[in-house]
Amino acid sequence: MRMVSPTETLLQRGDRVSGAYFVLEGQLRVFSISVDGSEATLYAVSAGEACILALNCLFNDLLYPAWVQADTRSRVAVVPGPIFRRLFQSEPVLQDVTVRALSTIVFRLMNELEQVHALKLDQRLANLLLLRASSRGALHMTHQQMADHLGTTREVVGRLLRSFVARRLITLRRGATTVVDSPGLTRVALRTLRGSSDYAQQRLAADAPQAARR
Repeated sequence: MRMVSPTETLLQRGDRVSGAYFVLEGQLRVFSISVDGSEATLYAVSAGEACILALNCLFNDLLYPAWVQADTRSRVAVVPGPIFRRLFQSEPVLQDVTVRALSTIVFRLMNELEQVHALKLDQRLANLLLLRASSRGALHMTHQQMADHLGTTREVVGRLLRSFVARRLITLRRGATTVVDSPGLTRVALRTLRGSSDYAQQRLAADAPQAARR
């Protein structure tokens, strides 16, 4: 068992994976870093889920290909590799959990790629705010964390957030962003783009209303 503080690095590119990582509490962010130093989120690992890249490395004896940090204070269970392999061979429940984790991450990666290629940055930011906000609309992410998630700069995120404030979609205070007009922000996220794919629009249509009701 391991407690991980916010922004603490759990794994980095080139690390040898010693076991299977299961998140019991909190959330981890798996991301890549480009040659210019900018970050881009690949997927999140929430409570009750496993890091599928770590499982792939474990089964195929590969080095970890990305970076993993805690988004929030998280509790992570690391099952040693030999034990996990033995359990995987004999326990149908663990096989089912692993397959479900793989399926979930594949769809999340597809969604992220579709958003990057089909959606404008303000749409992606609106979607991030809706999905990460609490039931009261509060989002405790810094501008830099949002920028890292979207693969852009803090200055660009700040400019977009100020435009949302001017449209009375959100409010800003130090350390927190609050969604005050979920339907309006949802309209930004769902704004139809010429040439955008059906898949991206369908995924946003499925996710954004759920976030707006939280």
